[in-house]
Amino acid sequence: MTEVDVRPSHPVDVFEVGWRTDTGVVRDHNEDSVYVFTGQLDAKKSSSAFGLFMVADGMGGHAAGEEASALALKTAAGQLICDVYVPLLSGAERGSEQPAMGDVVRQAAESANAAVARNLPGSGTTLTYGMVAGSRLFVGHVGDSRAYLLRGADALRVLTQDHSLVRRLVEVGQLTEAEAAVHPQRNVLYRALGQPDTLDVDVTTLPLEPGDQLLLCSDGLWNMVGEAEIQSVVASCGDAQTACEKLVEAANAAGGEDNITVVLARMRFQ
Repeated sequence: MTEVDVRPSHPVDVFEVGWRTDTGVVRDHNEDSVYVFTGQLDAKKSSSAFGLFMVADGMGGHAAGEEASALALKTAAGQLICDVYVPLLSGAERGSEQPAMGDVVRQAAESANAAVARNLPGSGTTLTYGMVAGSRLFVGHVGDSRAYLLRGADALRVLTQDHSLVRRLVEVGQLTEAEAAVHPQRNVLYRALGQPDTLDVDVTTLPLEPGDQLLLCSDGLWNMVGEAEIQSVVASCGDAQTACEKLVEAANAAGGEDNITVVLARMRFQ
């Protein structure tokens, strides 16, 4: 699990969220799935929000890719809501006998992997999700969908690592970024949900600051639209839903070679 920047901050008070999923220009059906869940407690002595934002991309060419992505989201979301959100509502304090939050985030993906492998053998899906609890963001990730953090005027920050063969070749210096962008095997993954073996899940946690924005997307967006343009679109849109619509339009204008899914959550604080 990656831990970064552990300075304390105030709990998120409310979210502004937008999302959009689109088949794209080339494909004839959509194997992406999206899940958004927010809850807000505004009581006499406390006010805080909980958010769960998920994107899954069923693997093209595999049986029932769209079913795999939907099943992964429902399984992981159900577990996280039961293990994290319901106890928060009851006011239960997390004690030493409970698993660390990072372990809970990891276990949700492991459960989703087991469900896909058991119920849809031969299928596969990516799974990338951000959970906001209090003042912290927890990101779970498998595959090549992405999570980005936008903070003020800082450059777009990638919170996830693509689990693709081409990205691995870039990391070891055998391909350049330009070569990777047009490589015929750029969508081949070495890690995805649906495998019968033990799954490695990347988990990252970080504190949130006022004005932070979390962007989740499938590769149908980031393969078509550069990071500078993504940041420009988000910065220029007054609301999250419009930003999502504009990003999908940009991906389709660039060729729309894959399904496109994007979720944008803007954090507001007390």
